Formats: sequence, structure tokens, C-alpha cells
Amino acid sequence: MILNKDTAKKTAELLLQIKAIKLNPNNPFNWASGWKSPIYCDNRITLSFPPVRFFLKEEIAKIVELQYGKPDVIAGVATGAIAIGILVAQELGVPFVYVRPEPKKHGRKNQIEGYLEGGQNVVVIEDLISTGNSSLNAVEALKEAGAVVKGMVAIFSYGFEIATENFKKKNVSLTTLSNYENLLDQALDSSYIDEKELITLNEWRVNPSEWNQ
Repeated sequence: MILNKDTAKKTAELLLQIKAIKLNPNNPFNWASGWKSPIYCDNRITLSFPPVRFFLKEEIAKIVELQYGKPDVIAGVATGAIAIGILVAQELGVPFVYVRPEPKKHGRKNQIEGYLEGGQNVVVIEDLISTGNSSLNAVEALKEAGAVVKGMVAIFSYGFEIATENFKKKNVSLTTLSNYENLLDQALDSSYIDEKELITLNEWRVNPSEWNQ
């Protein structure tokens, strides 16, 4: 879900400007999953640009308070959302924890790092949503630890139908600053892409696993 169209387009504009998102329909990227993709997103790049990370921190914090009220704890999904999660927690003045993909194999074998009490209200911060599986894995770990997960806020989503279905199945609320649809609108408005490239980019979203095979 997108709350604010202006915020969505501004977020897309900034991500394109600093090359956190790259669009290259004529020379696709190879994802780790084996998919060929005309888009590559690495939101960790935002951390190197103070005005951009400040904007993201402010906007995510606003959404958190508007959607869920002030939580007891902010949780970041490792590793991409640890830094932005800390910034949001600092903005809201609340504690922060982060969630590993799986428990450590040594020491205390933690999956959740930081101090978390059962019954605390938690909002999860994520940098990027693709299928949603890793994000929902973090939610499950928090719930198993006794947290009350109010929802999740992410910087960007590819908007895959499978992600929508996965979040719906788990009954987890998801809000993103921007998404693929708003990104393409902004890219076209700023002449980053042309109409022909827009068609290709839209085709990929329909069937990303088999596109350009």
C-alpha cells in the first residue's frame, strides 16, 4: 500500500538520481534467483547520501506513527534494513532490534539481536520487498519471541502479486514509500526511460520469472 502519491514519486526520483535503482531494459541484470531483470535495486546506497537518508527516515517515521501509533520497538530486517531501521527508531525515540535470516550457530544462538520483551508492540522496517518471504520470516521470528507485530514499512516494493498474496496469507500489513508503478511514472516523466522501454518494463512485471528467457 502507498499512502502518499507525492512521497512515492519523490522517493522514486531520489532512488533513480543516486542510482540506488537502475533501469536497463536493453541489457538486463541477472538476479541471484536466476531471473533476468531490467531493474536492479540496492537501497543501501541511500545511506551514503545524507539528504536522501534523512528524507527516508522522516517519511518512514511519519508512516509508522500514522498507521500504528508510536511502537514500543522498531525492528530492522538484516542486513539491508538495519541502518534505516536504526534511523527510524532514533527519530521516534524508541528501542531498536534487528532480525537475522536464521539463528546464529554459536554463542546465544540469537535470531533477534537487541532487547525485546514479550507483549511489546513492534513495527518492522524493510528496505526492499520482492516476494516478501525473507521479510515475513523476520515477522514470524518476532512473533515467536512474543512480540505483537503491528505491521511493516518498506522503502520500495516491486509490487509482485506473489508478495501481495504472501502478506495477505500471513495477515501482515505492509506500507511502502514507493513501488514499481510509481517508479515507472517518475522515470517516464523525467525522461529516464522512453515509451518503448516502458512497455518492456511493464512486460517484465507481468511475468518476471520467465521474462527474456
